[in-house]
Amino acid sequence: MTGDDLQALARKALEEIARVADLDQLELVRRRYMARHGGLITSVAAELGGLTGDARAQIGKAFNAAKVTVGDALAERQRGLEGDGAGAGQADEWLDLSHPIHPLGRGHEHPVARTIREIEDIFAKLGYTSVAGPEIEDDLHNFQLLNMPPEHPARDAHDTFYLTGTGSGWLYRTHTSPMQMRTMLSGVPPFRIIVPGKVARRDNPDPTHNPVFHQVEGLCVDEGVTVGDLKGTLEHVARELFGADRGVRLRSSYFPYTEPSLEADVACGICKGAGCRSCHGKGWIEILGSGMVHPAVLRNAGVDPERYSGFAFGMGPDRIAALRYSLRDVRDLYENDLRLLECF
Repeated sequence: MTGDDLQALARKALEEIARVADLDQLELVRRRYMARHGGLITSVAAELGGLTGDARAQIGKAFNAAKVTVGDALAERQRGLEGDGAGAGQADEWLDLSHPIHPLGRGHEHPVARTIREIEDIFAKLGYTSVAGPEIEDDLHNFQLLNMPPEHPARDAHDTFYLTGTGSGWLYRTHTSPMQMRTMLSGVPPFRIIVPGKVARRDNPDPTHNPVFHQVEGLCVDEGVTVGDLKGTLEHVARELFGADRGVRLRSSYFPYTEPSLEADVACGICKGAGCRSCHGKGWIEILGSGMVHPAVLRNAGVDPERYSGFAFGMGPDRIAALRYSLRDVRDLYENDLRLLECF
């Protein structure tokens, strides 16, 4: 018998092992190929004694390989058949539902999810309703109705993931602000909403940025709403999130959908305002942009800007979570590092 003959014999044995339906059939296959006396494979051992040199080495190597392969296959098939039989028997046994089970490991909220929930709780006490919107938006609601026509330069900072190319009309939303328009177009003032959700922008990853992140958009529209209402709301929210001893500042800015516009910063929790890598050496980190809703945006939503006014804001729960828990890099929240997540 040659090495090729042994390989063919092993393949045939494996095919028969795969077809057996019970332990009795498996035992017949075992005896046919692996019986100590007369097995088709084991009987080759007797032939090795009459061989010498290269022939003995070649046949011996093929014999050992065939013996191990078929033996392992027989053992594996036996375990499978015994397991099937055990499962079938257990199906007829009485099940004690009072028997204690092993304790199940319980997870917990992700730091970002916890931060979003806490933001929702803060605004709920101020009379705001939390609403959700589509992550895939059209150009009309994402840009044009928010006072950003196709030629507006502010789009350069927002251009992101288009479904079939720039100008297609559909994209992964760059903010949750489109729900401002959808809410105002669907009813009449007053409006007090926040819109948590995931967004994407063309941001380069760094300690305070990710191209895909979470945002909580807010909108308040009513008669007589002023910048003072906006300032008071932002300061209250900042104190609730970071505590009364954390430095907070408001500064002027620009957004095409608000006029005037403000940004809110909090003191860096890592360097305490001295300047470090996390705050790019500034001592402050921006947490939100805001402003009074632009009259053009109100008109686009069918709201009379002569009668109603309002403010809007957009904050980043990812960055807020990193600041609250003194993380040096916002990207650490998405590394799935249990050493970090188990701290919460």
